[in-house]
Amino acid sequence: MTDLRFRGVLAVACALAVVSDGNGQAAPDPLAARSKGRRDAPVTVYEMSDFQCPYCRDFTLNTLPALEREYVQPGKVRFVFINLPLTSTHAHAVAAAQVAMCAARQNRFWPVHDLLFKRQPQWSGLADPGPYLLALGDSGGLDHARLAQCVRSKATEPEITADAARAARAGANRTPTFYVEGGLLEGAAPVEVFRQVLDSIYRTKTASRPR
Repeated sequence: MTDLRFRGVLAVACALAVVSDGNGQAAPDPLAARSKGRRDAPVTVYEMSDFQCPYCRDFTLNTLPALEREYVQPGKVRFVFINLPLTSTHAHAVAAAQVAMCAARQNRFWPVHDLLFKRQPQWSGLADPGPYLLALGDSGGLDHARLAQCVRSKATEPEITADAARAARAGANRTPTFYVEGGLLEGAAPVEVFRQVLDSIYRTKTASRPR
């Protein structure tokens, strides 16, 4: 069931917003490597997701491509991925997130993101998915040695933990959950639901802009 809830969930946006460097200039965007679309798009969608979640996989494979064509590529929406690994039910969610976030350090987050979801049935049931996940990194065009070192040292674990904490403060307790300009949209809703929500918000956000 899809539930769009508008309530006090600004914590995630405030926590993730790009801040000033103190001199009035925008600081480097820490989310750039795992974002799609223009940084100044009128609408920003934060997807709080788990790489081992089958519903997240369904959204990625069946809904996200249409949203990219209709909203991200035309410059209407910026789409940002936030890690919310549900470790109580998905034993390998953090391991997959580490590979994805290490890929982000090589500016290859999205190719690896796509492979992790496409191949989810192959790696999610393994006792030790580590070698398979590293091989996906190879398929995603990563420098293998850099990836292996990043994963081995758990270099990105603090980022994943911080993501999950922000998502929890925003009220997300299931995946996927989408923060959309003041509301939470829960579940892998069909593209028609996203169209209704995004079109309405986009019209509101751009109504006063000069033509």
